[in-house]
Amino acid sequence: MADPKTEELQVAEIQRERAEREQARDAEQDRAEEAHERRAEKHAYLREKLDERARSEEEVGSASDDG
Repeated sequence: MADPKTEELQVAEIQRERAEREQARDAEQDRAEEAHERRAEKHAYLREKLDERARSEEEVGSASDDG
């Protein structure tokens, strides 16, 4: 099982990504839309890295369970 802190970070990144994508859709100016899209992509990237971290933590946890 992934570290609870990792799971909290994953949820936070998902929420941030969604908020930025919503703001990008609602942006009236192209530059503002682009900025929100870049931020959304950043949060998506961070979420992917947290997913990798969670998988790694799970692998380490299951390896230590095997003894």
